Amino acid sequence: MVKLDTLPAPLGLLAELTHRCPLGCPYCSNPLVLDKRDDELDANTWSRVFREASALGVLQVHLSGGEPAARRDLPEIVSGAREAGLYSNLITSAVGLTAQTLAVLAEAGLDHVQISVQDSDEASADHIAGYKGASVRKRALAAEVVKLGLPLTINMVVHRANIGRIEPMVEMALSLGARRVEIAHVQYYGWALKNRSALMPTREQVDEAVRQVEMLRARHHGKIVIDAVVPDYFARFPKPCVGGWGRRSLNVTPAGRVLPCHAAEVIPGLEFWNVRDHALAEIWRAAPAFSAFRGFDWMEEPCRSCARKEQDFGGCRCQAFLITGNARAADPVCHLSPHHDRVEQLAAARVDVAYSYRTA
Repeated sequence: MVKLDTLPAPLGLLAELTHRCPLGCPYCSNPLVLDKRDDELDANTWSRVFREASALGVLQVHLSGGEPAARRDLPEIVSGAREAGLYSNLITSAVGLTAQTLAVLAEAGLDHVQISVQDSDEASADHIAGYKGASVRKRALAAEVVKLGLPLTINMVVHRANIGRIEPMVEMALSLGARRVEIAHVQYYGWALKNRSALMPTREQVDEAVRQVEMLRARHHGKIVIDAVVPDYFARFPKPCVGGWGRRSLNVTPAGRVLPCHAAEVIPGLEFWNVRDHALAEIWRAAPAFSAFRGFDWMEEPCRSCARKEQDFGGCRCQAFLITGNARAADPVCHLSPHHDRVEQLAAARVDVAYSYRTA
């Protein structure tokens, strides 16, 4: 058991304002069953959640979706984050967000914008997004972000179709005026899990991508920050998922359920409390879903006796369940896991088939 008086304060809040989105990205991390518009929290409730988050110790809120700009009350939501004293980051597809609305958001107190980009090649980018003209809109909005003086991050989700263009994608981010670029290899949850064999890169592609990132970091040192990690299925050790289950961040779904991570609902039997019924501090400290995998008592071998357990906390619980059927098992990404051979098999399973696009 983790003593509540030793529990660290969460630093970040992922606010999923809506699951509505004009794009159909086949790697979308949203669940296959999306929250309905009528179930979405209203702006006043989000403002209350932001105040409670700030009192709990949260410093920044990531306004996400779906596409947050699908919410007509987005300026009120941004204003609520500013009034709560939170640093606000808008995670947007840039499709459906006009220059006029962006200016209103900046006036309301928006601090930062992150735009997702599917590829440096326009035709490929639009194909991946399932939306013709998306790439042009993204570039246009990036120019407006820079014009307003807002910091810009470009997020590039990398998979088999675009992993060979990391260099031109980083050069594009520089040309757009971004201060930071995230090279985010696909994580296989939600729609990405459904499309895993169509998205999975080869080992050779991954190794070359790592080399490219190191080369680009050296070339552009001092010009742009390049964040990248080795994709899970090709790593030797697992990632400490969101800094450890229920340790550093919270995720609030459009309908108000609070999760320790965005994919946690794939694990059966967990009880998720809702901000409509409980204060955020109560959820953080006492909700059954948050307590389920805190500390080390829940661990099985080899994690329980592993010297790395305080570094990676056994890895990702959702990934462990999705691959092994047991959420308490060692993340099979780890080479010490008795199920690691299953990850190797999945990493080698690549099929050239049409994407199953995310549906609204």
